[in-house]
Amino acid sequence: MNIILLSGGSGQRLWPLSNSIRSKQFIKLLKNDKTQEYQSMVQRVYSQIKMVDTRAKIMVATSQSQVSMIRNQLGDQVSVCVEPCRKDTFPAIVLAVSKLHYEKKLNVNEVVVICPVDPYVDISYFEIIKTLGELTAKEYANIFLMGIEPSYPSEKYGYIIPTSGDEISDVREYKEKPNVEDAKKYISDGALWNAGVFAFKVGYLLDVAHKMLDFIDYEDLINKYATLPKISFDYAVLEKETRIKVIPYSGKWKDVGTWNTMAEVMADKTKGNVMLDNSCDNTNVVNELDIPILCMGCKNMVIAASSDGILVADKEKSSYMKPYVEKMNPEAMYAEKSWGIYNVIDVQDTCMTIKVLLNAGHKMKYHRHLHRDEVWTIVSGIGTVILDNKPMKVTAGYVVKIPQGCKHTIIADTTLSIIEVQIGKDIDVNDKEVFSSVLEHV
Repeated sequence: MNIILLSGGSGQRLWPLSNSIRSKQFIKLLKNDKTQEYQSMVQRVYSQIKMVDTRAKIMVATSQSQVSMIRNQLGDQVSVCVEPCRKDTFPAIVLAVSKLHYEKKLNVNEVVVICPVDPYVDISYFEIIKTLGELTAKEYANIFLMGIEPSYPSEKYGYIIPTSGDEISDVREYKEKPNVEDAKKYISDGALWNAGVFAFKVGYLLDVAHKMLDFIDYEDLINKYATLPKISFDYAVLEKETRIKVIPYSGKWKDVGTWNTMAEVMADKTKGNVMLDNSCDNTNVVNELDIPILCMGCKNMVIAASSDGILVADKEKSSYMKPYVEKMNPEAMYAEKSWGIYNVIDVQDTCMTIKVLLNAGHKMKYHRHLHRDEVWTIVSGIGTVILDNKPMKVTAGYVVKIPQGCKHTIIADTTLSIIEVQIGKDIDVNDKEVFSSVLEHV
């Protein structure tokens, strides 16, 4: 089974835990059933796919800002297709399929299933996904869809209207996000929510894409990507296709896109240094700060605290926070990198203080800054610092001064905790020049 997981999102609806780098699918509020360790939605989805098909090949279609987070949480277990710039779902899917075909040599007769990266579902969801792939391979239709049996007349989802109530049905038409009254009518006609899950053969999609887009292969598509139109897969493909069928799914399915819905699936009512008194009711608290939170008499509330900010909200009201977060336009203060965790703890006019956790066996890129000095204080762990190609062993208590222009990196023998202070008038994330590491003497 070949699966492309679509990973996007701006991270505003689950602020302050989510941000422009850490979208909702990367927040660790769920738990692994076996280990009882906290896990994110993307980690949960990955493990569920592997339960159904241990040989499944998974690619994540995403933006550059999420690559490090994906590598941090999934390692090299998945391949990644990066959009050069943000487009809609049709160009993103074509790009990912092109990479599978032209770069990874996936045959045109192979089936690919497209799925969101963040559904909260039970294992039967992925069993149906496997069935979609098997049916598509037998050419019963050009595209197979999964439709979610609606639980209420929602305005948030598009609707698939099948021709019958059979287990496998042709599709009569699609209806984009309707008002409540129209949604009621569609549901009475047997309509299903469009879950964004569909299967097709590689060759089929490439044929459709070549008719709409001017490109030769994956590399050519990358080079032309900025010029492509923004268009959804629904508009570009589904609404024009006649040989299309749908399978209904009636199991557990939640679109965990707001704090109100996230609270329903959180593994624990509280996470972090939190205390609730006995009068609190239906209240969830997540604390990522190093200070305690005490809640007294809180009812139907969600409270979340991180380096990016603090949210205190009625659960129902939390669904409407996006425009307020947009007005604040907060910068991301927390990020997971392929090598560990980066957490900004203080910002001044001419300096920034960051707490860095570097995982054992990992290293930073060999780089330099032209407009700032850095001071690293090793809090715990053992590692090797490279300054202008000269290695130096470091342990807890070591202070390393890095002047501007100095090439540097650090390699973690064990997990390293570091306080990094950046000093300069023009501290900028783009002030970074990367080099090939010269580590042969380490």
